[in-house]
Amino acid sequence: MKNATISAPQPEAVEAGAAVLQRGGNAMDAALACAFVQGVVDPQMSGIGGFGSLHVYMPQKGVHEVLEFYARAPLSATPGMWSDKVLGESRDGFGYILENNISDIGYQSICTPGSLKGYETALRDYGTFDWADLIAPAIQYAREGFMVRDHMHWYWAKDQSNDGFANTLDKLRYSATGRRVYFHDDGRLRDVGDILRNPDMGNTLERIARSGGSDIFYHGELAEEIADDFAANGGLIGREDLAQYELSRAKPLWGEYRGHKIASSPAPGSGFSLIGLLQMLEHFDLGKMDHSSTDHVRLLFEAMKRMTIDKDSNMGDPQYVEVPVDHLVSKEHATEHATSIRAGERADVKRFDVSQRDTTHISVVDSMGNAVAMTHTLGSPSGAITDGLGFMYNGTMSRFNPFPGHPGSIAPGKRRPSSAAPTIVFKGDKPVIVIGAPGGSYIAPAVAQGIMNMIDFEMPVLEAVAAPRIVGVSNKIDICNRIRRSVEAELKEEGYGVVRTPQTFAFAALHAISIDASGVSRGAADPGRDGLSLSVKVAN
Repeated sequence: MKNATISAPQPEAVEAGAAVLQRGGNAMDAALACAFVQGVVDPQMSGIGGFGSLHVYMPQKGVHEVLEFYARAPLSATPGMWSDKVLGESRDGFGYILENNISDIGYQSICTPGSLKGYETALRDYGTFDWADLIAPAIQYAREGFMVRDHMHWYWAKDQSNDGFANTLDKLRYSATGRRVYFHDDGRLRDVGDILRNPDMGNTLERIARSGGSDIFYHGELAEEIADDFAANGGLIGREDLAQYELSRAKPLWGEYRGHKIASSPAPGSGFSLIGLLQMLEHFDLGKMDHSSTDHVRLLFEAMKRMTIDKDSNMGDPQYVEVPVDHLVSKEHATEHATSIRAGERADVKRFDVSQRDTTHISVVDSMGNAVAMTHTLGSPSGAITDGLGFMYNGTMSRFNPFPGHPGSIAPGKRRPSSAAPTIVFKGDKPVIVIGAPGGSYIAPAVAQGIMNMIDFEMPVLEAVAAPRIVGVSNKIDICNRIRRSVEAELKEEGYGVVRTPQTFAFAALHAISIDASGVSRGAADPGRDGLSLSVKVAN
């Protein structure tokens, strides 16, 4: 008997994936069953109206690649379409705030979704199960319902007005379906423990299951219903956007860290940010520091700021702009940054000034040595739901730079830049860590800290995922509420701005699996979410 492990932020989804593993499915089958359920039980984090990327390693098939099903800007979009409507940029660098939040809520905020085509392609190329079989658990949850969980409700109710973006409550109320599904008849938001049902979504998923693939969504009857709804509501996506949607494949982006090989997502994903950060920090002996001490936090912050400056200056779709990835992940570039940090120089993150975003993740390792790390998302929910279809569309136009002439500027059909960094760490030719996280611009810093916790501080996977974290994606150090007050005081005495979050677990949500020398996998789900990690025995 060998074991297989799956970890994700939603227990219902993890159970669905684990059941597939127990029935003989491989890591991809499990990931896809999990992904479909995630779109039902965490519908503002992911779903068929979203997008993502999938990092797959299948040594027996000779496969190691990244399947990219990123959202694409509408074909009618133009680089300067909103340049006169810009009010500011979020402090975390996640997106731009425009007048009336037109790029964040409603039909103009939506990019062409890629998730369903991504799932179908992944099953065809890497999976073994039947399409309808994998979708069945999601249909059941949509129709029979599930309990509203703590983190889901926290996200719904959180006041985001300080960021300048639309509140999630306003997005939940935006459509007739949203008002019916997410609220009681008297207008009260459904509470933790309430049962949430979405029969329209169940019916849509059943239509997709019966159709045998994604053509119904991109070319068939669902495409017609979607396009008609967008036309009636001033949306930017039409039949041509759906019909022309294409995903892409890429080789993983590689880096090194203390004798380990790091494989992550290439641009427009954020693997280069993760690798650049790790290679900067390789110049310092973190293992001799006290974890979360003043020296440790200061070093992480200065390295993260430099990572952020590199990302802000260069992030874009390499199909449209040149992204100097080779330079950004080079040892020479890391050495320059490390030298600057040693000299005591403080980096300055410049933004057009005036949080954590909306994503989910799956890590899976099966008994045959296959590994999958998939990060998929709505980016930010738009609030728009086509009547009768049940699912919410992404709202990711706000992630594009509204000013022309930049790597991340708007262009028709352009892939939306992604903070996702689904990552597999190798020792020699064997994977030892499968890791990723939701969390917008906090993903790369969080994933890097999880990797460092396991390698530098020799933490078991659960301790590594649960350890206190910081982020430094602006000129302020954001710390979780388990960083000592004495450390905060010392940093402030040195002139640093420090922002303490009331959350004890904060800044993305790591979901990781470690694999020992004998091939036994152990997983961990971030305690800051409602998630679960399950290891199951599998007969080979």
